[in-house]
Parts: sequence; structure tokens; C-alpha cells
Amino acid sequence: MNVTFRQLRVFAEVARQGSVQRAAESLHLTPPAVSMQLKEVERQVGLTLFDRSGRQMALSTAGEYFLSYARRLLGTLKEAEDAMARFTRVESGRLTIGMVSSAKYYLPRLLAAFHADYPAIEVRLRLGNRDELVAAMQGNEVDVSVMGRPPKDWPNRAEPFAAHPHGLVVAPSHPFAAAEHVPAASLGREPFIVRESASGTRAALEAYLAAHRLQPVFAMEMNSTEAIKQAVMAGMGVALVSLHTVGLEREHGLIVVPPVEGLPLVRRWNLVVPAGRLLSPAAEAFRYFMLERGEAFLAETFGER
Repeated sequence: MNVTFRQLRVFAEVARQGSVQRAAESLHLTPPAVSMQLKEVERQVGLTLFDRSGRQMALSTAGEYFLSYARRLLGTLKEAEDAMARFTRVESGRLTIGMVSSAKYYLPRLLAAFHADYPAIEVRLRLGNRDELVAAMQGNEVDVSVMGRPPKDWPNRAEPFAAHPHGLVVAPSHPFAAAEHVPAASLGREPFIVRESASGTRAALEAYLAAHRLQPVFAMEMNSTEAIKQAVMAGMGVALVSLHTVGLEREHGLIVVPPVEGLPLVRRWNLVVPAGRLLSPAAEAFRYFMLERGEAFLAETFGER
């Protein structure tokens, strides 16, 4: 078999995206170039690796097996590249950063400052939930991830870099909006709009409710913070969200964060990498940057005291 690493990257990206078009956009290639590389991989392997249905592509059984080996080979190559970079200590190359959805409200602005300091580093962002980012780190597809709760069932090194407050948000017309103090017991009568059960924000809410022995109605479940904010603004209920996701809405008076007993819940933002992994100079530069500047940036941006 004479498959190149370039072809393996193309194959792995199509498997991740489920589409030649989306993979081409991600890899900055044309769709015909991606299709040609895939055909060559299948010719070399001698098996059909994708079940094709229109523009959607799903891995065949053989493709599932081959993907695990492709990721392993690409991961080994990435480790070799990082090891060689450590000899030169050149802060350049590609850095892939994973982030959970709540981080998208501030991380791009921090990365603009990071790029100004390290213009030779090419940064790529990978958005996903915690489980998706863990899988990406296991496959060496992501160098470092930004998330709230570090995974407990997977060996990792997590370093907190900033406070991550969560508070109750309501519509400006809600009675809580004008209250000077809201007892926790009052929340038991409120319809809550919540994230999916796997979400860290959902876990934080359930822990808070359990601590105060509350069992409110979960009126609606959504897997998007943006959708939750829209529902709250429409007066459909209240929600517990990361206060780093509602800066713009608070500034324009579209959402209110009332003073509720026991809130805000202050968690931590973490940088997470696999346990025992040696970081490339680019990843180390990002790590030091976040540990040194992340806390102050978030405090200034969101007016935290």
C-alpha cells in the first residue's frame, strides 16, 4: 500500500465532515481534488471506504477500521513534527485549538492578540462539545482544548486560567428583573429552559437545584445557547447560562441577570491536554499566553469584579 500522509489527511477529514464539499472547504482544496485523493486511497486499499448517498458520505465497515489506523498514523506524524520543533524552539507551524461552544464568545478575540504576538503560528479552531473534543485530542487532531469541566474518565492535564461565572438570566419584563434580591426558593416556580443532559451548564444547574432542594419544571431543552437566549428574551422561561455568553444582550438591555441567592456559580475555564503529551512550541506559546492573559482579558471584557 502506497498511501501518502496527504491522502490520509484528506480521507480523515472527509470522514469527519461526511461531505467532500465541507472537507474541501476545511482543507482549502477544490472538491474535485478531494474526490481524486479519495479515489486513490480506495484504489490503494482495494476496498470501498465510503457508502455514498448523494452528497452525503458515511464510512463503510472497512472505512471505520481504516480510519482508526489513519488517525494513528497521522497522530504519530504530528508527534514527530512536534518533537523536531522542540529541538529548534521555533514558535511557528500549525496549532489546532478545540473549544466548547461557550468559549466562542471570547476566544476569537483573545486569539487576535495571540496572533499579533506570534504571527508565524497558523491557528485553527475546532468547535465541539466536551466528548467530541476528547475524541479529537485522543486522535491527535487537536493540540489543546478550552473547556469548563475537564473530563474525569480520560487521563488529562487541566490547567485553570480564568473564572467562569454562571448566572440566572431573565427577560427585562420578568418580575425578577427589577428585584433587589431573589431567594433561591422562588426558582421552584419558574419554567426553566435548559441545555442537553451532557452539557456542563446543565450539570451546574442540576447541582445548584439539588443543593437548594428545588425541583422546577424543565419547560424546554435546547442544545444551543443562542436558542436558549432567544427563548429567554421571548419570555418563555428562565435559564442558567455562562455569563460570558450574554455580554452583548446585557449591554443592550435585552437580558437581565438578577441577584439570585447562591448565584453566580463560579466555575473555571481550563486548558486541557492529554496526560503525558509533550506540547509543540506553538502549543506551549498558546498555553503561556492563556495562563498569563486570559483572566485579565475576561475580567475586563465582561466587567467582572
